[in-house]
Amino acid sequence: MGCSLRRKVKVITDAMGGDFAPFEVIKGALLALAENKNLEIVLVGRFEEIKKELGTENKRITIERAEEVIEMDEPPTQAIKSKLRSSIVIGTRMVREGKGDAFVSAGNTGAVVAASLLNIGRIKGISRPAIGIVIPTPTRPVVLIDAGANADCKPENLYHFALLGKVYIQSLHSVSQPKIGLLNIGEEKGKGNELTKEAYKLLESSNLNFIGNIEGGEIFQGKADVVVCDGFTGNVILKVAEGLAETLMAEVKEAVGSTLFSKIGGLLVKPSFKKLAQRLSYDEYGGAKLLGINGVVVISHGKSNAKAIKNAIQFSYETVKNEVVAKIKEELKTFN
Repeated sequence: MGCSLRRKVKVITDAMGGDFAPFEVIKGALLALAENKNLEIVLVGRFEEIKKELGTENKRITIERAEEVIEMDEPPTQAIKSKLRSSIVIGTRMVREGKGDAFVSAGNTGAVVAASLLNIGRIKGISRPAIGIVIPTPTRPVVLIDAGANADCKPENLYHFALLGKVYIQSLHSVSQPKIGLLNIGEEKGKGNELTKEAYKLLESSNLNFIGNIEGGEIFQGKADVVVCDGFTGNVILKVAEGLAETLMAEVKEAVGSTLFSKIGGLLVKPSFKKLAQRLSYDEYGGAKLLGINGVVVISHGKSNAKAIKNAIQFSYETVKNEVVAKIKEELKTFN
């Protein structure tokens, strides 16, 4: 889709978020700037640590002081209330104040969600924000939503997730009429628990392109463009997929190196497996969009390296450029 945005995009980046911060975050930020001349970046975190890692000055990078860090294992709500000078709290507040166009963090996911709700707020008409993540399939990308923001949901939440996923894939992947599928234990209309049964009714009566229930195995077959579920289920699926991909590649590497014939065969299939590994790697997609927030927030994997951070920053740039938040607001006008 086209876009009228011509100005530079300023991405506020949590320099202290993730297992390899701040080095990999800063390295990723520099890679992003090198590839995209329309980017400016604000690194939020401990000033001296960032300055030391950053080295030479860059006119397109500024530093915002945030002396506190929310650790991965801290309770999200408590952490954002007690650590008001943390990189996550300050970064989301800067988006609210118009000091940046987007916020990217590989830090505590729950804290990013909570701080975004508190400091940026929900889009009016959306009951809860949700994490939308792109799942690679052999044919096309599929959006899984919610991938971890809401462990407990109501039927109307799933209905809103479907709407958010629809606009997301339309805006960033040019799918004109996305097929919406409800994740369930069977394809029949009456399958599932009370949540999915009631959500089915809402989706069926909407003007979304709802194709009904889909099972877990059908996610990776690309049966639906948007797969809707509660955050508990979505996060389990995401972690299982990541673990399976890592195990598969490890097994392939071990098998390829076991005999002379397997080594020869391995050389032949290596390009295909390398391509598969790239498609399944979180380094490639960089991060997940927190949809339903009145601003652009991208959550990266906690193990993100420089490549993943670079891609997350670029992803946030594309989200701003394609005016996804504005399009969600416009879409809401056509729904009850």
